[in-house]
Amino acid sequence: MDDMMLQDLAMRVGTALAQQELMLVTAESCTGGWLGQVITSVAGSSGWYERGFITYATASKQEMLGVSNATLEQYGSVSEQTASEMAAGAIARSHAQVAVSVTGIAGPDGGIEEKPVGMVCFAWIMKEGMALAETRYFSGSREEIRRQSVSGALQGLIDLLHSIPPTVA
Repeated sequence: MDDMMLQDLAMRVGTALAQQELMLVTAESCTGGWLGQVITSVAGSSGWYERGFITYATASKQEMLGVSNATLEQYGSVSEQTASEMAAGAIARSHAQVAVSVTGIAGPDGGIEEKPVGMVCFAWIMKEGMALAETRYFSGSREEIRRQSVSGALQGLIDLLHSIPPTVA
């Protein structure tokens, strides 16, 4: 997965968002803004990308996105539950209709048996409707895991946006 492939995915996301007149918000942890960077590398992305939150520390997930202390204590920062609250918080704190969040363990340290290095949790949410969460396990270096995470977030957006029935004008 190289930069051109990531940019191609971002362009596909942008096309789908623009066709449906939707805006996107991102909430990132382990990718540290890489998802927003790839999205904004697409010319014209200001027409469909509203904002991004980089919430690397646990406290920032709570303060900026409203992730509950109970969720963090019960499930941890790297969980589908936290990813879902991150995406919901991003929607609530923006003017976007679509959100994606990503939180994971990129390594090389920080993994444990239940949550190994390469475990990444995603959530995709529509302001009015669908919400999906998923955990994936990637391998490779820290950069490779983060790159695969950006790709996974974008591909999930494409899948979500293509599952929306077209509106009749």
